Amino acid sequence: MSIGKVIPRRLVLALLLVIAPQLALAEPPRTIRFAVSSAGVGNPPRIQTGALAIAQAHRYLEQEFEKDGIEIEWVFFKGQGPAVNEAFSSGSVDFATQGGLPSIVGRSVGLKTRAIMVTGGRSNTFLAVRPDSEIASIADLKGRRVAFHKGTATHLAVNRILENNGLAERDLRIVNLEPQTALAAFQSDDLDGLFGGLTLFRLRDLGLARVVYTSKGDVDAMQQSHVLVHEPFAEQYPDIVQRVVKAIVRAAHWGSLEENRDEVIGLWAIGSVTEQVVREDLDDEPLSLRLTPLFDELAVVSDQQSIDDSVRYRLIRRGFLLDDWKDDRFLDAALKELGLEDFWPTHDAKGNLITGVASNP
Repeated sequence: MSIGKVIPRRLVLALLLVIAPQLALAEPPRTIRFAVSSAGVGNPPRIQTGALAIAQAHRYLEQEFEKDGIEIEWVFFKGQGPAVNEAFSSGSVDFATQGGLPSIVGRSVGLKTRAIMVTGGRSNTFLAVRPDSEIASIADLKGRRVAFHKGTATHLAVNRILENNGLAERDLRIVNLEPQTALAAFQSDDLDGLFGGLTLFRLRDLGLARVVYTSKGDVDAMQQSHVLVHEPFAEQYPDIVQRVVKAIVRAAHWGSLEENRDEVIGLWAIGSVTEQVVREDLDDEPLSLRLTPLFDELAVVSDQQSIDDSVRYRLIRRGFLLDDWKDDRFLDAALKELGLEDFWPTHDAKGNLITGVASNP
């Protein structure tokens, strides 16, 4: 006896329409696509810093999903954060590591992303000028040709740095260039100054530049990145998201152990960034401060301030509440599963230590 003779065919079709999506949800993805908001270094490209650099080098994600036959695809974007936003918009990536401003811009225009953990906290911004330049401080930039990549985390940091020194973007002759093009323009004497990261120190060490400003120690100019997940992916595969977060937390934990300091520095010292430069940037700072995945009070206040500042600087048209974007359920579950709830230090809104420096649990 066929099912059609017992149950009306219309009812069978209705049941299938209800059950089919549930069956589809049970099928895991064949590939997890992880976007990186930089061109990477080397071939195949590598992530330069943070917990994701450790996770990629030590294959934490690949090992987590190997038994399931799920591949990890690292997708690098020379166009940085804005290019990652386009990938999220088209649904061509599932996760991303992305700086503050581009992720805020994406969310503000309706991209369905969730910030699920902090990564790359307390990154610094530097200003390089030519060796013979008269520029000695941020205040000296007025009317000068200065480059950085608009729409990136550096863009927001520069606005804050300028404001703290009595300037605004309109007071400078801003040139919007992606990092490699900016470096070439600087070496061709087409720029008076260049904002960027640790790659600027290679120019300094070659005698081609002076680094006259660092944001190190300035909480207001702090850059903070996140791991983002595409909401449709998280809704369909919450168990996969949980395992991704757990793998990255394991990488962050390993890197936070001071016994691994030399190896971490070696992993981060790639391309034009030397070990000496990485050590100089860290300046004996505990690795746990750079690798914390926590949304502690400092991170939460910093994130909301970044959203509000992005509106004030007219980098986005409409702000939003961090609580409507942040989703730390996966992080909390991973910390509990790994017994790391009290491992990383926490800070108040002003950057003062609340709990102690991390040690091996």
